[in-house]
Amino acid sequence: MTHTTAIDTDVLTAKVQEMYRAVARMPQQEFHFETGRALAERLGYPPAELDRIPAEAIESFAGVGWFFDLADPREGDTVLDLGSGSGMDAFFAALWVGPTGRVVGIDMTDAQLEKADRLRAQHGLEHVTFRSGRIEQLPVDDASVDVVISNGVINLIPDKDGVLREVVRVLRPGGRLAIADIVTDTALTDAIVSDVDLWASCIGGAPRQQDYRDAMARAGLQVEEVRPNDYQFLSEQARAASGTYGVRSVSVLARKPTR
Repeated sequence: MTHTTAIDTDVLTAKVQEMYRAVARMPQQEFHFETGRALAERLGYPPAELDRIPAEAIESFAGVGWFFDLADPREGDTVLDLGSGSGMDAFFAALWVGPTGRVVGIDMTDAQLEKADRLRAQHGLEHVTFRSGRIEQLPVDDASVDVVISNGVINLIPDKDGVLREVVRVLRPGGRLAIADIVTDTALTDAIVSDVDLWASCIGGAPRQQDYRDAMARAGLQVEEVRPNDYQFLSEQARAASGTYGVRSVSVLARKPTR
């Protein structure tokens, strides 16, 4: 599931970093997508648990769904967050795994990493770490992770097959992948897939839902559940694409077989 339509990956990376640098530093400005606590609560994050997370991380939250009930991180688990941003999901996972567990966030945007690590240090979260890296080339050991999570990120990567292969590599046998991401009902046009701005806005790189499931199977994951999320784009351009191509958010639970 690698997009073959011409798109300059360096330009795309720079555009994504520019946009999410702004999400980290100026989360109150307008984007194609919502950010912040109101979004998190509408998606399903419990307010009482959000109260236990650094507020600055929540203000830069730009996720597209709720999946922690699917992920079900347990006391002592190791959780890997792909595209961890300013750290909200990583900090949320830390509540579930407790001080005997471990949470590792991976992100490629400097401002997001700096903010997340500052908040981690300020709040004494020693069992949470953040690393610079790309999610299709994870700086993580083989079979070292119990749960992989990701929220609205894999759609931004042209080589989704590569990401999923890496997920399988780092998961322990029986480990879980729980994500929220943007998918489509029908294939996007080449004009949309070639638009870097639409990629950075979580639309241009959205795969067909069936293609996503097929890619997970090719990587060696068993899909156990797919469900829709109450998520809406803000801009007219994004809403138009949503209506025409069935662009929407889903949460997915998949598992690496024990053998």
